Amino acid sequence: MSQTHASSPNSVVISDTIVALATASGVGAIAVIRLSGPQSVGIINSVFKGKDLSKQASHTIHFGTIQEDGTILDEVLVSLFIAPKSYTKEDVVEISTHGSPFIVESIIKLLIKKGARAAKPGEFTLRAFLNGGMDLSQAEAVADLISSNSQASHQMAMQQMRGGFSTQLQHLREQLIHFASMIELELDFSEEDVEFADRDDLKGLIYQINNVLHKLIRSFEQGNVMKNGVPVVIAGKPNVGKSTLLNVLLNEERAIVSEIAGTTRDTIEDEMIIHGVNFRFIDTAGIRETADKIEAIGVERTHEKIGRAKLVIYLIDPLETMNEISEQLNYLRGLNIPFLAVVNKSDLLTEELSGKLKQFDLAYISAKNAEGIDELKEAILEKVNLHKISTDDVLVSNIRHLEALQKTEGALNRVLEGIENPITSDFLALDIKQALYYLGEITGAVTTDDLLENIFSKFCIGK
Repeated sequence: MSQTHASSPNSVVISDTIVALATASGVGAIAVIRLSGPQSVGIINSVFKGKDLSKQASHTIHFGTIQEDGTILDEVLVSLFIAPKSYTKEDVVEISTHGSPFIVESIIKLLIKKGARAAKPGEFTLRAFLNGGMDLSQAEAVADLISSNSQASHQMAMQQMRGGFSTQLQHLREQLIHFASMIELELDFSEEDVEFADRDDLKGLIYQINNVLHKLIRSFEQGNVMKNGVPVVIAGKPNVGKSTLLNVLLNEERAIVSEIAGTTRDTIEDEMIIHGVNFRFIDTAGIRETADKIEAIGVERTHEKIGRAKLVIYLIDPLETMNEISEQLNYLRGLNIPFLAVVNKSDLLTEELSGKLKQFDLAYISAKNAEGIDELKEAILEKVNLHKISTDDVLVSNIRHLEALQKTEGALNRVLEGIENPITSDFLALDIKQALYYLGEITGAVTTDDLLENIFSKFCIGK
């Protein structure tokens, strides 16, 4: 059964010491082994030959050897971080060794033999949370920072890890807590029929909080794509140059290019970064009616991908009739998805054709000759509108946070209904407590063991 943690994380007492490799596994120049817990210094001191580490100051580095029964395992550097001046707020020791997997395994086995325990995924960051070093949303941002693969996702994770999101939520909670306490006070004087919490002031506060919540909820769409990449579908009729464009964008032969229409039978995906934003480009099967069952499946998947895309790059052959081009543009407008209509094979354009095409809002490229590609990238960035987002803005990128914010908004709307259609203070207090609970779930002011297990089990071991 899950346990609810409503008290301060600082009350947690952890008695064991954990150990794990903190750097990536495999052969490398160096590897860092991390210990955290009350016996960290004592355990390493028992196998370290050099200075007496128990007498050394925090944030110092010491050279020596790790030995087992008189046999030197490696020459190392040992870094000391004495509680509470460490990542976990416990005594932390980091051992920099040579990056041989054999050396790393031998040292970790020795430290476990001396009393340490192998760390679970994310357990170092879990301890940082439990010991009050960070709240839960900041801890989740640590995982986002590790997995960030673009400037945008990196800066967003840094902003959240440094407490931008947490500070905003904490301010909202403090305001609600004040009114909750006033309403609780009314319950103590229920027989005297007095109001300590002014209902108009409470309404004004909830409107103010809901404006902030609404802004945060709306930011999820942008935050999510900045974190996971913007899905961009390259679509169009067969043999219009979709695969050639994908190869040019990625600067590699990722998709098979052929003059035979219908070569691409399934979607092909790959990623690239444009001005710090990660884009996931998806090459699709050509859209047309076909009796070929395999190609028909590919066309069906194209429509599915288009439905989930944040942007569609639709390639048009300049030799098609104006009616055909008009029909395709009408199809794009009916999707209600941002799109760029792009004429490929612009090297085939005549002056007469160019004049006729001016009636449409089109971009022009020659994927085969790599012409117009830089301009297309700029148009893509402009269309998704992410380059205008300040990384100082608080953006929600975690689905768990989104759901909690939506539940908070729902609870506060019930408070407003209770004020408009007067209900007793105890029911009003219940809805405010519910809103506080959901906000507390985001920062970890209220948690369950199941929630913590779910979050930290997704971390890598050693973090």
